[in-house]
Amino acid sequence: MERIVVVGTNHAGTAALNTILDNYSDKEVVAFDGNSNISFLGCGMALWIGKQIAGSEGLFYASKEMLEEKGALIHIETLVEDIDFDKKVVYGVDKAGNKVEEAYDKLILATGSQPIVPRIEGVELENVQFVKLFQNAQDVIDNMEDKTINNVTVVGAGYIGVELAEAFKRLGKEVRLIDVSDTCLSTYYDTEFTDLMRTNLKDNGIELAFTETVEAILGDDKVTGIKTDKNTYATDMVILAIGFRPNAALGGDKIERFVNNAYLVNKNQETSIKDVFAIGDCATVFDNSIQDVNYIALASNAVRSGIVGGHNAAGTSLEGAGVQGSNGISIFDLNMVSTGMTLAKALKNGYNAVATDHKDLQKPGFMENDNEEVLIRIVYDQDTRIVLGAQMASKYDISMGIHMFSLAIAKQVTIDELALLDLFFLPHFNQPFNYITMAALGSK
Repeated sequence: MERIVVVGTNHAGTAALNTILDNYSDKEVVAFDGNSNISFLGCGMALWIGKQIAGSEGLFYASKEMLEEKGALIHIETLVEDIDFDKKVVYGVDKAGNKVEEAYDKLILATGSQPIVPRIEGVELENVQFVKLFQNAQDVIDNMEDKTINNVTVVGAGYIGVELAEAFKRLGKEVRLIDVSDTCLSTYYDTEFTDLMRTNLKDNGIELAFTETVEAILGDDKVTGIKTDKNTYATDMVILAIGFRPNAALGGDKIERFVNNAYLVNKNQETSIKDVFAIGDCATVFDNSIQDVNYIALASNAVRSGIVGGHNAAGTSLEGAGVQGSNGISIFDLNMVSTGMTLAKALKNGYNAVATDHKDLQKPGFMENDNEEVLIRIVYDQDTRIVLGAQMASKYDISMGIHMFSLAIAKQVTIDELALLDLFFLPHFNQPFNYITMAALGSK
């Protein structure tokens, strides 16, 4: 019986395991994970911390027991230390110090990503927190019981940093958000949209300290302050959310790498070593917006790569469709979604790109209830007219609209095709000349 070993059981690893176990009864399946839990939805961490959900139970969608009931052998709390690619053996050590060896016919690396640790003084102090694992979130929640923690500083104004800033504010804390950039969420949105979120954060009482570089975290045993290149702030807790890097140490220089050291894979999730696959945050993706290999660490990408990798490791040829980096965020009831490239990123990548914008009510003006303004931007290439990206923002839930743009980018749809697309009208949902049509018709 062919044996498949999976290293890592979070989003990508769990997707691969379920794909194999549910579809290939002729395969023997083994998995390793260094953590004590499986499939934690880190994207729900801020909701848990901010008490917007009842607890952490719903943030797990798989368990060791569930996977073992399907027939897998799961080595939990077991760190993989080495892999012999010639002998096809994985070497691990469990929490008791016992050595574990598992031979494989096919190997799937799903080792994920890990937080970037800044090389500054004070990162080891008590009440300096990273945010990645279930245990990180639990530590933060436990520390919130300490009534002396009133002032929280979040370093990093990406998705996780902004979400956590909101969560702490919901708990009644004084919150400061620091970033070296001049705005927030700049990876996924142009200035017109980041300005909306910036104002939203400020209006809801979050202190913004942008264009500041953290130089040191202050304190003896516990955090008492944080020093940037421009200011020194008193604070009781520091959350470091400055980004992630691929956790791809296994294999050393034997596996071909991307520029950020992620495992370089093809559309079948195959690495440069025969019978070795890589999925999720430790691996590259094919980015349809740039028509090239890229690194985009998102849970949605991880799950899809796990499905593709699982089928291919089991012997069924399945090519991934590529990704657009579709994403979204909801902060203090402001919803923002995007996919593909921003205008700034498209120009940086050498496209002759422009954007067409439109702002209007979601529904006709006579629909007085549950009717909010929507801001939309469509980015496209002037030479080919192909859609490169889209961004939307509203107090209304406009999340489903971004899926259409994701497919448009994947299929290389032009802005002119989009302008004449058959979009239905009903006053309960939209306008006859809706914001998507109007933005596309406004293209140059």
